Amino acid sequence: MTAAVTSTDSRRWWGLGALSLSVLVVALDLFVLTLALPTVSADLHASSGDLQWFVDAYSLVLAAALLPAGLLGDRVGRKRLLVGALVLFGVASLACAYSTSAGELIAARAVLGVAAAVILPMSLAVLPVLFTPAERPRAIAAVGGATFLGYPIGPILGGWLLDHFWWGSVFLINLPVVVIAVVAVVFLMPESRGEGRQRVDLTGIVVSSAGLTSVTYGLIRAGGNGWTDPTAVATLVAGVVALAAFVVWERRISRSRGQVLPLVDLGLFKSAGFTWGTVLSTLVSFALFGLVFAMPQYFLDVRGFDSLAAGLRMLPMIGGLALGLGIGQRLQTPRKAARNAPGAAAAVPVSPKILVAAGFAIMAAALAVGTGTTVGSGSGFAATWFAITGFGLGVAMPTALNAALGALSPARSGSGSALITAMRQVGGTIGVAVLGTILATVYRSHLHLTGLPAAAENAVRGSVAGGIATARATGSDALLETVRNGYVHGMDVMLWVCSGIAIASALLALAFLPGRSAVLGAPGDDTSGAAAEPATSTRDKSTMTT
Repeated sequence: MTAAVTSTDSRRWWGLGALSLSVLVVALDLFVLTLALPTVSADLHASSGDLQWFVDAYSLVLAAALLPAGLLGDRVGRKRLLVGALVLFGVASLACAYSTSAGELIAARAVLGVAAAVILPMSLAVLPVLFTPAERPRAIAAVGGATFLGYPIGPILGGWLLDHFWWGSVFLINLPVVVIAVVAVVFLMPESRGEGRQRVDLTGIVVSSAGLTSVTYGLIRAGGNGWTDPTAVATLVAGVVALAAFVVWERRISRSRGQVLPLVDLGLFKSAGFTWGTVLSTLVSFALFGLVFAMPQYFLDVRGFDSLAAGLRMLPMIGGLALGLGIGQRLQTPRKAARNAPGAAAAVPVSPKILVAAGFAIMAAALAVGTGTTVGSGSGFAATWFAITGFGLGVAMPTALNAALGALSPARSGSGSALITAMRQVGGTIGVAVLGTILATVYRSHLHLTGLPAAAENAVRGSVAGGIATARATGSDALLETVRNGYVHGMDVMLWVCSGIAIASALLALAFLPGRSAVLGAPGDDTSGAAAEPATSTRDKSTMTT
């Protein structure tokens, strides 16, 4: 016997806690490995190529599996798929922790990528099903806040564990969170699925996976070897061609209205809310990943803090984020003017375009202040502009995401959420590659390395960590100052670019983001307007039971 979950059922909010734990476990894993790489390299006798694949195996498999995972959730059930992915994530974390060779660790990281490719879109896919449009901003704020909470917690926990235990312990921190999340999802989150009976678009799965993998690998390669690297250029071009072919194929499938269910509903892009909500949330990822990539190196290498201290100095961003999430979701939610006055008019929520533009403008101002960072800047200065950046992010990110999710019908929320997640993932990868290239180019242009041996010069040019290590090995204070100043100059230029992206995003929001979002049904689904109904509306073709 199944029990429907109504729009007033408190289990939905407990289920939201389970979703937040699910995305937290993925966010925790994004940065802990970076801290452990030197120790892993020594213990597993890993080459430099192996170290690159420790990171890339996760990113590439994640990119390849996102869209198929979303479609699979719509067909077999989002709760069922999420539980399986969490269990797989826990098993893969164990395999990572106890790997005895570089090959084993690379394989385990690839399995982690498969699990993450399910967890990320499924955590968004159930929101249009569980929550009404008025409730959705609060739900998105909770899931989005959990995602960003993992960014500083990962380095803090990872740094403490590396100081006290062996490198495998950084993966074991996933296990208690996974266990709690699995129990919570099983008992608190209702099942939901679409009722489509069409065949799966296998051609679309193959072509989209190949395209997203090629683009991601090309961006990673370009970020490390430069944009003139032949392999990077070739894989980028191949990826773009594959994705263009994928769009042509999906349009053909959609027009045929046959027995094959398109992997992606291209009709979603007819909604300005979906299109610009997705674009703007992707631009958030673009700018944010550059910041998250650069600042830990500043604290670790330029300022000389240990991993724990560097992680703690990222926390002000989370404080600002929490405040921005709270204020942003309140401004989006209709409120009664007077609780005790029957028939009192509801206060009109602030337009999404105004909120998103304001959030980006705040981010732009804070990032511009951050360009004043120097080698000797105090922690209070960084904490201030970090917190303000987090506040702007907390206002802009969930509001833009809500505009995109508001266009999804419950029956296709899995595939739609996977498309949003895929674009954000690629945006983050582009951000690291492009902004990392800008930082590296400016850093190298400020170096003065006359008289250094070729090997030492290559190490200094390769990274700020290599430059600091070389300066200390040679006992050269002048080289140490040059490396530190060069990195800070590069970081400041990168922050100016991030600020410019935030300004452009604010203008795009004002110009194109609609004041209200509309729901679009999937082809062949009578789901228009479903998300505006309570979570268990029988007018759509999505079922939700516990």
